[in-house]
Parts: sequence; C-alpha cells; structure tokens
Amino acid sequence: MTAIDSSPAPPPPVDACVSAGTVHPRPDGQDRYTISEVAAFTGLKAHTLRWYEQIGMLPQVERSHTGQRLFRNRDLDWLAFVTKLRLTGMPVADMVRFAELVHGGEATYGERRAILQQSRQEVAARIAELQDTLAVLDAKIDFYAGAPEAPERA
Repeated sequence: MTAIDSSPAPPPPVDACVSAGTVHPRPDGQDRYTISEVAAFTGLKAHTLRWYEQIGMLPQVERSHTGQRLFRNRDLDWLAFVTKLRLTGMPVADMVRFAELVHGGEATYGERRAILQQSRQEVAARIAELQDTLAVLDAKIDFYAGAPEAPERA
C-alpha cells in the first residue's frame, strides 16, 4: 500500500517588491488611487509618475472610463521598490531594463538577480567609502575638541 501525501504544495516564491507586512492605505480590492493620492503617499511628483509610465518603468496603469489613471497596491509596492533603486544610484536606463525584465516573467530571474547583485556591490563600495569619510570626520572633530581655544582678537 502506498501512502499519499495530501498536504498542499508550497506556493511558488512571490517576487515581492517590498517587505512583507507593507501597510497600504486601502485593502486589496478597494485599491484604486488617483495620481494625486499616489503622489501624496509616495512623495513622488505627479509629473514623475507620468514620466515613469511613459518610459516603461511603471507597468501599464489602469484607466477609468474617463481616462484617469487608477493605481493599485501593487503599483505602490513597485514604486517603493523603484524608489529604493533610485537611492542606490542605479541609472534610470538600468531601472527601465529591470522593469522590462519583470514583464518578461520568471525566465528573466537570472538577469534580474545579476542587475541587483551589481547594484549591491556598488552600494557596498559606497558605504565603505562613506564609513572611511566618517572616520576622517570623527578624527578631525576629536582633534578640534581637544585643541585649546585661540584668544579673541581685539
């Protein structure tokens, strides 16, 4: 007799753009945001959001029957991720390429990972450089803290 495992298979990994537990202003299913609401929530300008859509950095944004953009929670998550990529100093062209790869599906995981690994190496190098700079500043601050004050000039 053969035993059959009836436990459900684990779900496939989700390519979440932000950490789990992200709080959205509205729950899924009720997540229809105007461009001004997204701008207020993300801190990005409406012009920037339109530009991101135009250059292909944002997935196709839904439109209302009047043509007004309607953003979803997944768009907020993507924008949070794009904002992090901008903070790394990643060029816009590379971010657009990454967005194209995301649209390409699971077959592009390797190339996406390579882009992020390269960016990570660059960020780590900048952090090391900034830590060195911080050490120099701390040494100068300590020097000046221990230096005698110069007499005032008359």
